[in-house]
Amino acid sequence: MNSVSNLPLFASGRLVATPGALALLEEAKRSPSEFLSRHLRGDWGDLCQDDRTENELSLKHGFRLLSSYPVTETDTLWIITEADRSVTTLLLPAEY
Repeated sequence: MNSVSNLPLFASGRLVATPGALALLEEAKRSPSEFLSRHLRGDWGDLCQDDRTENELSLKHGFRLLSSYPVTETDTLWIITEADRSVTTLLLPAEY
């Protein structure tokens, strides 16, 4: 039901990234801000409908938010914003 906004829908808090996520983005020559911008605007990437619906509920009620983006043909980047919006983390699924 969400249409992606041009403006951030929530605060990111402190931005952190795991070494694996940074290495993947560097290797793929992709900017973290490209994915972070999508996450903050409500473009959740490659999530199933149930996870998208959960994110919409989480936006309204202040729960954790998750996005998943393919970076290469074989590697995915996750972005998780904590429920209190204090921290947003870029990480690989294997690092969760």
